[in-house]
Amino acid sequence: MTYVIAEPCVDVMDTACVSVCPVDCIHLDEGVDRMLYIDPNECIDCGACEPECPVNAIFPEESVPAEWSGYTPINATWYTDKAAARAALEALKPA
Repeated sequence: MTYVIAEPCVDVMDTACVSVCPVDCIHLDEGVDRMLYIDPNECIDCGACEPECPVNAIFPEESVPAEWSGYTPINATWYTDKAAARAALEALKPA
């Protein structure tokens, strides 16, 4: 299991979660990305990031609200194909 960043982070990108992550698994390409992403292969499921998010955008994978379920694969895809993840995000939440 991993944590997932969902729609409330889009165009907000507060990085408070990054500073508390003990394994540095939350990333973005500044100036390019519209949200942060959690690496599902590096996340250790500690939950430290969840309470730090000021917009309540971080959820345990099994608790992502149904309306934001599309963000689970987007988080994972970003680590293997950033362009595909960005396109999927744009399809869910156009700029």
